[in-house]
Amino acid sequence: MTKLILVRHGESEANREDRFSGQIDVALQERGIQQAQKTACYILEHYSVDKLYSSDLLRASQTGKIIADLLHVDMVTHQGLREINAGEWEGKKFTELIAEYAKDYSVWLNDIGNCICTNGESVKQLSKRFFATLSEIVEENNGKTVVVSTHATPIRCVQCALSGKPLELLREIPWVSNASVTEVCCENDNWTLIRVGYDAHLAELKTYPSANV
Repeated sequence: MTKLILVRHGESEANREDRFSGQIDVALQERGIQQAQKTACYILEHYSVDKLYSSDLLRASQTGKIIADLLHVDMVTHQGLREINAGEWEGKKFTELIAEYAKDYSVWLNDIGNCICTNGESVKQLSKRFFATLSEIVEENNGKTVVVSTHATPIRCVQCALSGKPLELLREIPWVSNASVTEVCCENDNWTLIRVGYDAHLAELKTYPSANV
């Protein structure tokens, strides 16, 4: 059995400013660094980790490095673990998206599973990319425990699929908080959600996505 520990990155500058970051590179805020440190300590206490994989985007790789350093494991970055390519939306404030891309962004807010970011990636493309990358990781680490430092939308897609829902019902799946822990056990072709968005260890440091995302 292979165990995946999916960690959403800590609070970033874009999170703090209510911006759609997508694949632009934004750093962690100070609170995001503290969140990553808390999560690293939680993982160290509760899991025996063999390796860590991270999205190559800065906010995820910073989070991953904090965890990898404390756990004394290698970190490998992979573009397949990135957040959605949001096209023209990247870097814009959510209020700007609502005003400037009313039709396309309303799909994101109300029917996210069927959304295509304006001149960017669709949620279906993201889900396919992310699952393909996770499958590679599982195949390369059979029987091991692996941390994956990634982003909110990919984790939401995993929750949806492993909850037995089609991607078209992704809107029913809530976002996870920054630096939260989602655990997946993989045995052959059977993948099982063990816990989702665990963040009790963050206490007063918890942060959640804006209502406009």
